[in-house]
This record gives sequence, C-alpha cells and structure tokens, in this order.
Amino acid sequence: MTTNTISGVNWSVLFVAVILAVLSIILLSGRGSFLIAGYNTASKAEKKKYNEKMLCRITGAGMAFIALLLVAMAIWLRVLPPYFPYVFIGVVLLDCALVIFLSNTVCKNK
Repeated sequence: MTTNTISGVNWSVLFVAVILAVLSIILLSGRGSFLIAGYNTASKAEKKKYNEKMLCRITGAGMAFIALLLVAMAIWLRVLPPYFPYVFIGVVLLDCALVIFLSNTVCKNK
C-alpha cells in the first residue's frame, strides 16, 4: 500500500487542515455566517432568534479544534498509535455535539 507521505507528513491531511483553519479564522472574526449550514438558509425572523457573532465564533472555535487535530495527525502520523483514527472520530463527534449544543443554548437571543 502506498501513501502520499514525504518524510512522515501526510500532505493531503495537512491541506484539509489548512482549509479548515482559514475557514475558522473567518468564522472566529464574527463574519462568515453564510458558511454555517442552516443559518444561511433561515428566514430573517429565524435569524433574529440568534446572536450571529456568537454563533460564528462558536462554530469557528469548533472548526479550529478539528483543524488542530488534523495538523497533529498529519505531523505525528508515524508516532501515533494505530487506534488514533478511532479516537479522532470520537473527538470530532463530541466536538460537533458540543457546537450544536452551544449554538442552540448560548447563541439564542432571549
């Protein structure tokens, strides 16, 4: 089986991590609400129920965490234990659940 690793770094995973990092920077700045699925297609009345900047920042923080995990996985590919992809999937699912929970509680206008 061949891999696209040069000197131990998986460049395709690192490329995806860079894309996620750029998108998370846009979201962390409070802009980029058009990148959030569901929010960009909501009606104006539904959008008024949410704090847009807070929603962008929470989504960006969740995405930045996933990008950091991908960077760690790309750089330390040879050092990580063989079960790390399963741990990665579990952590990503927990991160997504946390982002969804915070989006529906903290970001709602009262």
